[in-house]
Amino acid sequence: MKKRLLFLGPPGAGKGTQAKRICEKYSLSHLSTGDLLRAEVVAKTDLGNKAAVLMANGELVTDDLVLSIVETKLKAISSGWLLDGFPRTVGQAEALERILVEIDQLIEAVVLLELNDDLLIERLLLRGRDDDNQEVITNRLDVYRVKTEPLIDYFRSKGLIHSIQADGSVEEITQLIESVLKCV
Repeated sequence: MKKRLLFLGPPGAGKGTQAKRICEKYSLSHLSTGDLLRAEVVAKTDLGNKAAVLMANGELVTDDLVLSIVETKLKAISSGWLLDGFPRTVGQAEALERILVEIDQLIEAVVLLELNDDLLIERLLLRGRDDDNQEVITNRLDVYRVKTEPLIDYFRSKGLIHSIQADGSVEEITQLIESVLKCV
């Protein structure tokens, strides 16, 4: 079983759900950059304090800051990890790769959860979040495609991408992911 993983996929494809299931079953550390940032802010670490200032001013947290947080966490993990939703751009992937080479923890597999737009939109609308309406969802999917397609090609060129059709039940999708990760 591969133990250094990256999950990619559009909003609503089930990355978070599947990441949680795989991490629990195989004792992997789940690294979601949003969760990591919030934890650093709450813990009032140096990195967290820097992030808090940026967020309080309505600015995006810089790639360098996010990468520093991810690097700190990765260095502390020995049992395996799963990056969920990061990197989001080729530039972030290249910077992450430099860190992973330095700490000798290269990505072993990238799971791409794929789902057609109609099902994605249906799932996102059913979540019932305030910001999940047709217009916002369509825009998020467009942004995902513009920013992530080059990232998918980047990892595909390295032979790391494993596509999973994410239109089955949660259990079926987990089984598909497990079968891919045991074979790669």
